[in-house]
Amino acid sequence: MLFKTLISLLSTAITAVIISTATMSTAAAGNDIPGYWTTEEGKIWRNDSGQCWRTRFWQPEHAIAECEGGQPAASAMAAVSDGDMDGVADAQDSCPNSKSGVKVDARGCELDSDNDGVVDSLDRCPSTPAGVAVDARGCKKAAADKDGDGVVDSKDRCPGTPQGATVDARGCELDSDKDGVVDSKDRCPGTAAGVKVGATGCELDSDRDGIADNRDECPGTGSGQKVDAKGCEIGEVIVLKGVTFATSSDLLKGDSTSVLDEVAETLKRYPDMVVEVAGYTDNRGSASLNKALSQKRAESVASYLASKGVSSANLKAKGYGIDSPIADNGTAAGRAKNRRVELHILQQ
Repeated sequence: MLFKTLISLLSTAITAVIISTATMSTAAAGNDIPGYWTTEEGKIWRNDSGQCWRTRFWQPEHAIAECEGGQPAASAMAAVSDGDMDGVADAQDSCPNSKSGVKVDARGCELDSDNDGVVDSLDRCPSTPAGVAVDARGCKKAAADKDGDGVVDSKDRCPGTPQGATVDARGCELDSDKDGVVDSKDRCPGTAAGVKVGATGCELDSDRDGIADNRDECPGTGSGQKVDAKGCEIGEVIVLKGVTFATSSDLLKGDSTSVLDEVAETLKRYPDMVVEVAGYTDNRGSASLNKALSQKRAESVASYLASKGVSSANLKAKGYGIDSPIADNGTAAGRAKNRRVELHILQQ
């Protein structure tokens, strides 16, 4: 009798398990709470420990707080947590706090369609070709030009050019007169080709008399000495060799003007210098006529110098006629020397 009773109970238990299993399997395919086993009444099936049984259809988005260790949900289907509301549950979101409205990938991270490292919402240059370096705006980076001269560093043969300097295609500062001194440091632009210059780009003046070496006919002039356009010391009396006039006239002729141009250059270098322009003749003709002619010739020279920029206040014209000959009036050569114009230094 006892044996029959045990057999009956065991049969009932097996039947219950079979029925329950069949119910769970059937419910799993279309229950109201996806991912959990339920009874025919729709209640979640729990094991002896009170844990909900998951089916193979369970996904994080199907999680219910009461079955996953949280507080019981107000309804059977609790909302899955998605803090930044990007459509990816927090548990799967690799980029929490995505900006509202931006498109994200399966990881919850904002899209970077051209894969340049700048997300679409910040990318001002979408569709950048692969491998191109971009800036924070997603646009191609400009080639580096550290000295800002307009020539990129990779092509700049003269890095560190001063700001504002004009450079050539190599990034090197211009030297327009090709004297070896760049324009920004050249105080004497336009130096003639082949002329030796100093650090400032000006012609060398070894004796510092104001006349460049290549034009100085008297190198080694003492310091502080006044010199003429040829670099030679100015004496108290200067004979203007080469200044000649038409016969019985004060009209300059020949190379007279080129000689006087050099004289004017010298006098302008010494604005405080006062000179007397003295005219002389040979002894032919009357003394009075020669004196008058020499006065006119002296005035002609003074007038020309003033036209070249010499202060007229520093020029005193005086005719001496036949006085103070420097050669023999008995010869043609001597008379030619006596017909002259001199500069007498009155004030240095």
